[in-house]
Amino acid sequence: MSTNLPSQEIVKTKTTVYHLVRSFVVNPVFSLYFRGKVTGREKIPPKGKLIIVSNHASVFDPPLVSAAITRPVSYMAKEELFTKNGLKQLITALGAYPVNREGVDRKAIRQAISRLEEGWATGIFIEGTRTSDGKIYDPKLGAALIASKAQAPLLPVCLCGTEKILESGKKFPRSIDIQIKIGDIIEPPVSGKKEVLEEVTRKCADALNFLHETS
Repeated sequence: MSTNLPSQEIVKTKTTVYHLVRSFVVNPVFSLYFRGKVTGREKIPPKGKLIIVSNHASVFDPPLVSAAITRPVSYMAKEELFTKNGLKQLITALGAYPVNREGVDRKAIRQAISRLEEGWATGIFIEGTRTSDGKIYDPKLGAALIASKAQAPLLPVCLCGTEKILESGKKFPRSIDIQIKIGDIIEPPVSGKKEVLEEVTRKCADALNFLHETS
């Protein structure tokens, strides 16, 4: 007798685990330890394909994005994070999957599109790596490329203050105020041409930097 669950049951199990971890682990930490505030939640589409594009300054950013977004979000996260015990289990439960940042990781792109088709939103850190101040300097085309293939709109989500969570040389996170600001929907590229992807990527980066500067 096969023990394989039907694909719909697998998706349901994953989203159930996601909501349990978000409700009982991530949300209390966000609200109580980081005194987190979210503005713009009314801009989140309740259903349909959606790509979350975010800035990135801390290893804590993926679960913090989960606290802000009211629907399941899977994450394209650098593969190095999956080597850290504790963090690996947390981000996997929150829907993360690894991406190789050296060149174009086609497997990660297929995974992102698959998650969108399953009903998840897909979260992508637009610069592909952390910056020291949380601003966007060198945005990558990956989010726009996936948006063009899936015809999924993009939602800018800016994390403000996460660069201060960990002090240099210390492992324990500081209890600081975190604010997450959600911007306006950006329509997906009309084609996969490089100049079109660059234009949409620039819109995403500009939106995130504007939200960051007005925090």
